[in-house]
Amino acid sequence: MIMGAGLGTRMRPLTDDRPKPMVTVMGKPLIDHALDRLVAAGVTLAVVNVHYRADMLRAHLAGRRDIEIRTSDETGELLGTGGGVVKAMPHFGGEPFFILNSDSVWVEGYVPALTQMQHLWEPERMDGLLLLAAMTAAMGYEGTGDFVMDAEGHIARPERNASPYAYPGVQIVHPRLFRDAPEGEFSTNRMWDRAIAQKRLYGTRLEGMWIHVGTPQARLDAERYLTALNPAVLKPA
Repeated sequence: MIMGAGLGTRMRPLTDDRPKPMVTVMGKPLIDHALDRLVAAGVTLAVVNVHYRADMLRAHLAGRRDIEIRTSDETGELLGTGGGVVKAMPHFGGEPFFILNSDSVWVEGYVPALTQMQHLWEPERMDGLLLLAAMTAAMGYEGTGDFVMDAEGHIARPERNASPYAYPGVQIVHPRLFRDAPEGEFSTNRMWDRAIAQKRLYGTRLEGMWIHVGTPQARLDAERYLTALNPAVLKPA
C-alpha cells in the first residue's frame, strides 16, 4: 500500500494544483519512486489511497503497466494513517503487505531496503517490521528521532526526546496489527504502541540514505544531493 491521500499542506505551493504524490523529484513523481521500488522487490499489486485531486492521481496511475494498481477512495473523508489502511485491508487477502509513504525517497545500500525487509520478515513473531534510518543518514528530516532499537531488533519509543532512529515511512505489517482497530480516522501509532508493548514490533536499519521530501526546500535539497551522485542510485536494483 502507498499512502497517497494526504493534503500536502507543507509542500505548498507545489501542491496547489496537484496531490503530493505527483510532485516530482529528479523529473519523476514521488509515487513512481515508490512504485518502482515495489516492482523491483517483486510486488505485483499496489493499493493507493486517494483524497486530494484524486482524479489526477488516478489518471497517472492508470498509465502504469508493470504492476496492478487499485485505489482506495477517501475523497469523502480522510481516515488517517491507520484508518486508511483498515479501509484498504480487504485488497490484501489476509496476507502481510508493505506500506510506503508516498514521499519516501532513499538511496539504496548494498542490499535493496525492501529485499532486506523481505528476508528479515518473520510473521510468527512480528506484527510489524519498520525500516529505520539512523539520524546520521536522514536528509530533510526535521525531527529528533522516533524509535530506539535493541540488539534483537525490538523497537520502542525513546524515554527522552531524542532517539537514534527516524521512521522513513516504509514497513511490512501483518493484518493482525490492526486487529480491533477503531472505526474511522486514527493513526497507526495506536497500533504500533500495542505491538511495542507485546514485543511484536521490530525494526531494521536502512543501509543507505533516507531523503525526506516534505517541503519545497527539502525537494530542492534532495535534487541537489541526488544530482551530485550517479543517477543510477535512483534506479531499483
